Amino acid sequence: MKYRPSLRTRRMAITTAAVLALSGANGPWVYRFSTEHYHEYKINKPDYKAANGHWDFLDIPSEYRINTIHAALLHTGKVLLVAGSGNNRKNFDAKSFRSVLWNPKTDEFKNVPTPKDMFCSGHTQLPDGKLLIAGGTRRYEKLKGDVTKAGGLMIVHNEDPDKPITLPAGTRFTGGANGRTFVSKDPVLIERATKVFDRRTGAFLRNDAGLGRIYVEAQKSGTKYETGTEDNYRIAGLTGSDARNVYGIAQKLALDKKDFQGIREAFEFDPVAEKYLTVDPMNEARWYPTLTTLQDGRVLALSGLDEIGQIVPGKDEIYDPKTRKWQYTGIIRKFPTYPSVFLLNDGKLFYSGSNAGYGPADVGREPGIWDLATNSFRKIPGLSDADEMETSATVRLPPAQDEKFMVIGGGGVGESDRSSAKSRLIDLKDPAPRFRDGASLEEGTRYPSASLLPDDSLLVTGGSGDYRGRGGSNVLQARLYDPGTDTYKRVADPAVGRNYHSGSVLLPDGRVMIFGSDSLYADRANTRPGVFEQRIEIYTPPYLYRDSRPELTAGPKSIRRGSTGRFTTAHGSRITSAKLMRPSAVTHVTDTDQRSVALGLKRTPGGITVTVPGNRALVPSGWYMLFVTDGGGMPSEGMWVEVP
Repeated sequence: MKYRPSLRTRRMAITTAAVLALSGANGPWVYRFSTEHYHEYKINKPDYKAANGHWDFLDIPSEYRINTIHAALLHTGKVLLVAGSGNNRKNFDAKSFRSVLWNPKTDEFKNVPTPKDMFCSGHTQLPDGKLLIAGGTRRYEKLKGDVTKAGGLMIVHNEDPDKPITLPAGTRFTGGANGRTFVSKDPVLIERATKVFDRRTGAFLRNDAGLGRIYVEAQKSGTKYETGTEDNYRIAGLTGSDARNVYGIAQKLALDKKDFQGIREAFEFDPVAEKYLTVDPMNEARWYPTLTTLQDGRVLALSGLDEIGQIVPGKDEIYDPKTRKWQYTGIIRKFPTYPSVFLLNDGKLFYSGSNAGYGPADVGREPGIWDLATNSFRKIPGLSDADEMETSATVRLPPAQDEKFMVIGGGGVGESDRSSAKSRLIDLKDPAPRFRDGASLEEGTRYPSASLLPDDSLLVTGGSGDYRGRGGSNVLQARLYDPGTDTYKRVADPAVGRNYHSGSVLLPDGRVMIFGSDSLYADRANTRPGVFEQRIEIYTPPYLYRDSRPELTAGPKSIRRGSTGRFTTAHGSRITSAKLMRPSAVTHVTDTDQRSVALGLKRTPGGITVTVPGNRALVPSGWYMLFVTDGGGMPSEGMWVEVP
């Protein structure tokens, strides 16, 4: 269908021409007025849209506006927007946690009861179409100047091999040497001690104490309640053998900055029932974790800040959707928070080096291929701007069969003002894979959003040149990347800057939703605190302003790997390619679900037949959007297909 200019656009063109004619005789205000109107006229011209696409704001009623930090496309076609407390301490203290469902077909919204603070959780698509969400926020950070009570990590030891013990929140710990008392903020379970025997003789050697970790604070405010050295702590309320076997050990407990703290809770979101379902909690509390789906449909949970605000020390664990329970992997591998870890075609994992926010600068930063079965890790060389990978985006380029990835932008560790304009490419099918530089962005960009499109291009938009957009550094640009030619093309600019807590999601109709942004400041001088961006923009790519799109009218709702499916269409002669695109689940510009799998295609009378690859690691079980494209790259709407 050809686009025709609206009456409003035609009137604007006449007005703009008249104003331009008068601009020479009038002052600068006329110039500004005319420039703005000419820009509006230009970006609404049909030929401009056909070449550059167009941005529109989503009309969100006030009762559904939230600080969207997480977003996932569901197989019902609706989008789940998750804020939790939305990086707002007042919401957290009030236990006001928000989620909203949006239906792109009808533009209807629905509030969803949200049981825990899922702010900065991890998520991924499950084989049955539910969305797994794990982790979130137990406690907000406190900057050093805001901390009034000394506190920190207390490690509780249990030397009793016969029973575990649970200490409630409010338990008091008193130092044997310093005499200071600290109080726990949450309950803690300390497992029983483990009996250790000599492997050769079977003789008993010792008990290895069970350990529990808990955050404690001084009873009173002030520097005189800080401690400077390690001490043993007796626990109030314990009697008999418990008083002898159970004790605490803590290092420095001080008025230092206190980081965010994570939770263990996990949930499945049911797209049909449109509600959260509680599942077994994780073994480790996690804030800023990555969830990556494995070949067998189980889910690997990586990294995050734990219940006392420290990086989870490499204790990765796996969720089984069949039992809804978690188990440790039995191996230790450390990553910064939100590591970009992808499932490869042989079942191994690829870590690109992209991450988002917390962790030592010298631990777990190098990219490589990880064999989970053996815990071997083969490092990949050649990464440019390797010390500016934080807040970068990683995308698996189409088709997924080729195992080519691109790492876009990024910045220095922590609150660094350094940013990279690099796009790094890697071909993992190369016998000796090595990163090389691809086409560059115009400027250094942290937090770039990147969404695969059904015509095999990649939309790269947003980001900022400085940490959280400081100094008015948001990048108000959008580009389409062509993987075949390794080139960026500048397209229509978005209206809103997007940095921290932003992301983008491909919709079934081929448009892209861009959400979020959490600037530190609202002005270039860095004097006024920023306000979370609740507006959502929709980008309509150029292909939707061109000729009529091919249409699939009917076909199977499910196709097994290695099998075929026949779809009816009146446009079979035009169709040149078909693909399955896995729906996004994105946060902090991290989306390990996103992939586009090329399908075998055969034209048949009145339709087409597609063949799904038989590799389970290439096509994990779950729901996909089936797109077909014609010779000009025009895609159909996505049709939902389940791969069991």
